[in-house]
Amino acid sequence: MRIVGLTGGIASGKSTVSNMFKANGIPVVDADVVARDALRKGTGGWKKVVDAFGEEILQDDGEVDRKKLGLIVFSDPDKRLVLNRLLAPYISSGIFQEIFKLWLKGHKVIVLDVPLLFEAKMDKWTKPIIVVWVNPETQLLRLIERDRTSEIDARNRIDAQMPLDLKRSKADIVIDNSGPFGDLNEQFCHVLSQVTRPLTWTEFALSRNGALVALLSISVAILIAKNASS
Repeated sequence: MRIVGLTGGIASGKSTVSNMFKANGIPVVDADVVARDALRKGTGGWKKVVDAFGEEILQDDGEVDRKKLGLIVFSDPDKRLVLNRLLAPYISSGIFQEIFKLWLKGHKVIVLDVPLLFEAKMDKWTKPIIVVWVNPETQLLRLIERDRTSEIDARNRIDAQMPLDLKRSKADIVIDNSGPFGDLNEQFCHVLSQVTRPLTWTEFALSRNGALVALLSISVAILIAKNASS
């Protein structure tokens, strides 16, 4: 089994690339989806976050107002660290469980879509690592246009993440999404052929060992999440 790491920055086009993998029949484990599930009303993650940030972050239906919470943590690095620490056990547990399900179904290639792939140290489970990169000017303009937000808020969100140039230096494969969609599609076709090629004997042996380690990690992550909720 090959677990492909996919990451990038806000408004870099990572979600577009993720959807392109899905459209080509490659299963994607999306950390953002897992994180939303970890924050649903009544879950262990929800309880921890409400205790830490107060009920003012809740909507009328009791669910977390993600936009309000985002404004809080993106403008305060200490509060952002608190949020990440509280949710990390639940998110890692959810991600590993999704990988395990896909592995049991016999999928040979799985894409792990994680914005904080390097920060969460999850890059050690993935090979190759794909970074969707975009130049800073284009990233800022796309974020302002996409979210209809101010330049200050957009810069806060960008600055809250690891710089894209640093992520780019850690990548095995870089997709430059600064240009038109046609350029992105051409690059993606080349990447798709790379990640779906048959494993070499060395890669096959490593993938078997990696699967065993991943199974162990799933068990540990589940135990951590259970302990965190108690």
